[in-house]
Amino acid sequence: MPNAFHYSIGRKFIQAVSGAFLILFLLLHGTINFFSVIDSFTGKFGVVAADEKLFSAGDGLFKLGCDFMSTPFIDIMVPILALGFVIHIFYGCYLTYKNIKARGGWKRYEEKSVAAADSWSAKNMFVLGIVILGLLFFHLSHFWAKMQLPEMFGVGTFENNPYLLLEVTFGKWWLLVIYLIWFASVWLHLCHGFWSMFQTIGWNNQLWFKRIKVIGIVVATLIMCLFVATAINAFVQANFIA
Repeated sequence: MPNAFHYSIGRKFIQAVSGAFLILFLLLHGTINFFSVIDSFTGKFGVVAADEKLFSAGDGLFKLGCDFMSTPFIDIMVPILALGFVIHIFYGCYLTYKNIKARGGWKRYEEKSVAAADSWSAKNMFVLGIVILGLLFFHLSHFWAKMQLPEMFGVGTFENNPYLLLEVTFGKWWLLVIYLIWFASVWLHLCHGFWSMFQTIGWNNQLWFKRIKVIGIVVATLIMCLFVATAINAFVQANFIA
């Protein structure tokens, strides 16, 4: 019997599962980042960023969140996450190629379907993925390469204070704009990818399809609001808060 994953539904299922895993990671990552915004309202952002003793004592929700991200459990999850991301990229490229080939070239989305393939994000999922991937490496160079990479592998200079790292990165207006463009691309990608994931596993009847699309937009918007609020708050802290 032929392997089920040789068929389109098998490949889409792998893409859906890897996408679900990444959505959960984004929710966790965005929530921990948003702790820095809460610290701003409680007056701890600037204080902890400026006082090494308070920072080392773990005073501040964002600091505690970063400490959690440095636990052995997260260290184990990092390569798993990286593998899931690689699989998601690989199958995204492969499915795009197969769709182009099966539907006669780049005009493949002219056919109507229940998936509302005439939406902009549906037509440009591959392009959005390329933008997201390119800016991901940009993002990793600002944070992961200065925190997890030195800590896990001893490569590079370790930045001990994540509050200062937020201010240094998002304090530059042009970097903030680039990140906001990235967040918008991720939002568009998630809005389509969320309901497409459920459609793959069979939740595509008219009643559930409409509900899942709404839920997908809500989840994608929540994730992006967490990241956008973190970036803008860091910009304000760096440039306008003494």
